[in-house]
Amino acid sequence: MAIALCLLEEIPDGTGRGFTLKSGIGEAPDSLDILIVRSGSRAFGYVNSCPHARSPLDWTPDRFMSRNGRHIQCATHGALFEIETGRCVSGPCVGKHLTPISLTVTGDGVVTARD
Repeated sequence: MAIALCLLEEIPDGTGRGFTLKSGIGEAPDSLDILIVRSGSRAFGYVNSCPHARSPLDWTPDRFMSRNGRHIQCATHGALFEIETGRCVSGPCVGKHLTPISLTVTGDGVVTARD
């Protein structure tokens, strides 16, 4: 099932935005915090959790990027991750990857995730 998250244009190019995906039935639904990074007309999604410390990547809400905007950066220890692959290229988890989230950008610019 596809879940519409936002319009691509709502995420400025070269930045990211956090979302919480909720699923489940009853009083205790499961949730998953994710991030979406925009690069031009493409969107890349990952679970919002560092593979080293298992802490959220953003230091304040929706602040996922390095100063130069070329990498996703972990707020806990500064690890840098490639936008397109989620691979860590600097920091204590070099070679590990962020957990990807399958995203689609529809023809009308809606970013959707698979539940």
